Formats: sequence, C-alpha cells, structure tokens
Amino acid sequence: MTNHDEAATVRPLTLAWASRHLEACERIIRTEVLHGGLSAEMRKLTIGTRTGDTRDLVLRTFVNVEHTEDWLEREAGALTLLPGTGVPAPGLVAVDPTAAHCEYPSLLMTHMAGRTVLDDEGLDTRLPLLARQLVAIHALQPAKRPRGHVTLTTADTVVVPNGADASAWAAAIDVIRKPPPPREGRFLHRDFQPGNVLFDMSPSKSADVRITGVVDWAATSWGPADLDVAHCSVNLALLHGPAWGLRYPEAYEEAGGVLATDASERLYWLVRDGLASSEEVQVVAETWRGAGRTELTTRAVEKRLDAYITALMDALG
Repeated sequence: MTNHDEAATVRPLTLAWASRHLEACERIIRTEVLHGGLSAEMRKLTIGTRTGDTRDLVLRTFVNVEHTEDWLEREAGALTLLPGTGVPAPGLVAVDPTAAHCEYPSLLMTHMAGRTVLDDEGLDTRLPLLARQLVAIHALQPAKRPRGHVTLTTADTVVVPNGADASAWAAAIDVIRKPPPPREGRFLHRDFQPGNVLFDMSPSKSADVRITGVVDWAATSWGPADLDVAHCSVNLALLHGPAWGLRYPEAYEEAGGVLATDASERLYWLVRDGLASSEEVQVVAETWRGAGRTELTTRAVEKRLDAYITALMDALG
C-alpha cells in the first residue's frame, strides 16, 4: 500500500477493520488525506479489485472528540435511510462508533464524485442549487425520525468580535434569550453548507453545474427548516460576504421551501445560528484557508460575521 504523505497512513487496527469489509480478493492499495473536515480525519482509500480495476472508499475517523458515538450512529442511520430518496449521499459500508475494532471511532462509506467549491466565482449559479437541494432534504419523511435538534449556543457563550457593533450584538443576544418559537419539524442535515456539498463543474460551461453529493450527516436531526437555512446562510455570509447570506432564505423559498412567516420567528433562527458561529470563527477560518481561501483570516471572517449580524438586525430586528 502506498500513501501520498505520512498523514495519509491508516492506523493498523483501523486498516485491518476496513480491509475486513472489502469484497473478496480486494485490497487497499493507496490512501490519501481529504482536507476540509472540522472535527474528523478524512481519508480516501483506493481499493484494488479482483478485475484489476480500482474503486474508492472514504474513511472518517474521530480522534479525541467528544460525543462521537452519537454522531457516528446518526450518520450511519442517515446513510442507511438515504439510498433511493433522490438525495445524493454516500453509501454506508461499515461503522465502529465505539472504537471496538479501530483505534478511534470510525465510519467507512462510498466515495462520491465531485468536489467542494468555495470560490466566489459562479456563486450566483450554485446558490439556487443549494436551495433546491436543501428543500429536497427537508421533504424526506423517514419511518423513524432522528433525534431532536440541539442548539448549544446561549446568550452567555456568544463571543463578540473585537470592534463589533455593540448595540447590534446586544440586541441579537437578547433575541436568543427568549424561548425558541414553535415550528413544525423537518428532517435536518444540520450542517448543510458549501463545505459539505459536492459539485460537478464543467470546465467549459460555467452554467453547466450540478450537485453530485451531500456529505457529513453526523448531526442529522429533526427540527425547524429555518435552522438548516440559517446555518447555510451564515456560512455563505462568512465565505462570500453578508449579502449572500441574506439572499439564501429567499432562494430557499423560491425553490419551494417554507420558512417562518413571522419576522420575529425568522430572526430568531437566523440570529441563533449566526451567533453560534462566533464561537468557532478561528477554526472555520483556518479550515477555509487550508482549502485555498487564503484571504479568509480570522479577522476577515470576524468582520463578515459582524456585518452579517448587523444586517440581520437592521432588516428583521
């Protein structure tokens, strides 16, 4: 087996576990690190088949991360549910949520064609695709609902960026001091954002773009559609500028999605997920820089978050 670099090396117990879930006469011949994950190590495993061809799998490993058993069980459940629904997602091969066989909790799944696209160019074409894909996810009606959504951010854990609009942030924090408004539940991805969507991009036709996959289903939940939309909105705002975050809810509704009609209810979810981003700006910025967006320093992302929160309060507050 060959590696592209030392970090691509699969740990011995995990390698043995993954190998036991291959077809007869197959073997792992190459491993490669996949960049972009915030909480898990991602590796592509190239499998040599009995016919001399190759196929790829993806190994997802959580190292010294809390709550991984819950996350991997959720992801395995989602990947079992999604085949045949029309939502493009990896297929589950095997999961070891408690590290009974591997060095660390791990999940093995099929590899999907396409790539993440984090560039500003062509976003006007990708935005409606992101909206339609999320509407399709929210339309799923599983026989067994996933667990209820969790929102960990509180008014006391928000990290106000240096130089932020103090009055806007104070007003936003006051919004989430209130109980969440009642909303009809939907099947949520819970981390739907450009970094978890794969695109097939035609090199000759910028308009010839399609989504080939949606990945990272570890936070799958049941809750208000507004929460998923809010999460994608703030990611768009930080990646591409506040105006794009403000446009996404409109694009979602144009695609047939249904959001809260009351302005205060809509504001609650948008602000809640926006403020949640304040707690992980540094990690998110570092991940995006590693993916090629070198201009997105922590300070640059903080400024975009401040502008986005201020714009939300101006528009809906």
